[in-house]
Formats: sequence, structure tokens, C-alpha cells
Amino acid sequence: MTDRRIDPLAGVDGSGASMTVPRRGVEPATSNLATQSGRRPRGLRERVRGLSPKLVIGLALILVIVLFGVIGPYLVGNPLAIRDIGRTPPSGEFPLGTTQTGQDVLAQLAHATRGSLLIGLVVGVLALLLSVLFGVIGSYIGGWLDESFSLFTNVMLVIPGLPLVIVISSYVAEKNIWVLAVVLAITSWAASARVLRSVTLSLRNRDYVAAARVAGEKSWRIIGVEILPNLVPVLAAQFVLAVIAAILGEAGLSYLGLGASGTFTWGTMLFQAQNGFALTLGAWWWFIPPGVLIAVLGGALSLVNFAIDEVVDPKLRTAKLHKDKKRIKRRLGGTAEGGVIA
Repeated sequence: MTDRRIDPLAGVDGSGASMTVPRRGVEPATSNLATQSGRRPRGLRERVRGLSPKLVIGLALILVIVLFGVIGPYLVGNPLAIRDIGRTPPSGEFPLGTTQTGQDVLAQLAHATRGSLLIGLVVGVLALLLSVLFGVIGSYIGGWLDESFSLFTNVMLVIPGLPLVIVISSYVAEKNIWVLAVVLAITSWAASARVLRSVTLSLRNRDYVAAARVAGEKSWRIIGVEILPNLVPVLAAQFVLAVIAAILGEAGLSYLGLGASGTFTWGTMLFQAQNGFALTLGAWWWFIPPGVLIAVLGGALSLVNFAIDEVVDPKLRTAKLHKDKKRIKRRLGGTAEGGVIA
């Protein structure tokens, strides 16, 4: 007699043929494939909803200011053109009025936006490179190099930044945008280097870094492949902070008369408005536009920095997840109640 083993998950239909019965809670593979093939892909609106509102608003404001600084100078006239209509209020011909010597404020603002953005970008890149050199490379190699870099970083931290910038700028005869960017970068990298050093000291003791070191990988490859990719959120946050400090520092130096010569920035516009007694004479259209752009760009960069902090800091990320879960539960509860009432 043939030994037939009966599968407890198999059924028998009327014809005696075996019939497969799916397990409870487990869907057949064909059903999963059909569900995946019929699932509607996420649209652009759903992807935007998943982003942080702080990040969206900050990036939108930054994009508007960057477009104005890049495209604006090609759409306005000569910012140095002198006319015999000094301190003219905003009108159809001059949307932001004119200065004391009849120069177009809108044209100056477009060129000043480009100059300030350029200084912020250059200082952010230079400060980031210096902080990576003294914070990441030194802490990974360790030994006397790390101690030397740490000592120099601590010395730069205790020196007041603004007085040092003022002293250096006062001894530089010809100051252009590049020289001013280097001066600002020298005094704005130390805090970022300390943050990167602490994170790198934690990463260098991880198992994957030790495995790469045992495998004979070179130090520069371990830093570039194993450590720096894990520092991207921290590097982005430090870059944003460096850009904010550079724009505010340039505006302060230019307001004191120590800014870049022969170019327009938001700080030089405020300096010229101060020398032209714009505040005393009530020429608000001369000094308010650059001040508003400084405030808006600083606020936008701060929003982006807050959004990056939510990614880097586990506490902020957990709090955000709890808020999202509560919001989803409220929506689902309202939908269920609406369905019962209906």
C-alpha cells in the first residue's frame, strides 16, 4: 500500500485533487506581485509632504535670493551710474529709489547680493576644509599630531573673532572679496574643528574602521571611505553655520569701513547709507533692502540648519517621529469616526 503523507495545509476539492490553502496572515506571492505592480507610485506632492517644513521653507528662500544674485545683475543697469536725482523715493523708473548721488539702489542690491553670496560660499568652503584638516585628520591619526592640532584649535577658540578680524583687516592694504574671505575663514573654523574631532574620535573606534585598518587599508582611504561619509550631516550643518557667520561678519566689517574695496556687498551698501545720512534724512529705501536680505538669508540658513539637526540629533529625530505618529493617529481617528457617522 502506498504511503501518502497528507499536508495539513492542503485541502481536497470535489474531484479529489489537492487544493492549496494559504496560511493565515500570509499572502500568496502572486498577490504580492499584483499588489506591487498595481501600487500607485509616490508623486511629487507626496514626496514634498515627507520633507521637513523647515527645510522646504529655508531652501525656497535661499533659492530666491540666489537667483536674484545670479540673474539680477544682468537685468539691471550700471550700479555706479551717477544721476542728478539724489535720494529719490521708489518710483516706476527706480523701484527701490536712488542714493545720495542718484545711483540705482536696485542695481546696487543685485550686485551686492552676488558679492555677499560669493563671500559666504568661499568662507564656508575654506572653513570646512580647515576644520576637516584639524578636526578629522588629526583626530584619526592621533599622537603628537592630534595633540598639536588640538592645542592650536583651542588657542584659536579663546581668541575673540571680531577683534582679530578687525586687526587683520586693518593691516591689509588692498582688500578684495578673496582677501576678505580668507580673513574671515581664518577666524571661523575652530569651533567646527572641535565638533568634528569629537565625532571622529567616536567613529575611529567602530568595528568597520578597525576591520579596514586590519585589512591593510591606507589611512587616507579609511578617512575618505569609512569616516567622511558618516560625517556628511555634521559637515553640512557646520558649512551652513560658517556661511551665516561669514555673511554677518562681512556686513559688520564693511559697516565699520574695513570691507572689500571696489565691489558691492550688503555691508558696503549699509556703510554707504550710513555715510550718506540715510537714517537721519529718512531715506529708508537705501538701508532697509540690504538689511532685510541679510535677515531673510540668515533665517533661511538657520531653518536649514535646524532641519539638519533633526537628522543628526537622535533626540530631535525621535521627537519628530512621535509628532508624526500622533498626527497620523489623529487623522486615522477622524477618518474612522467620519466613516461610522456616515
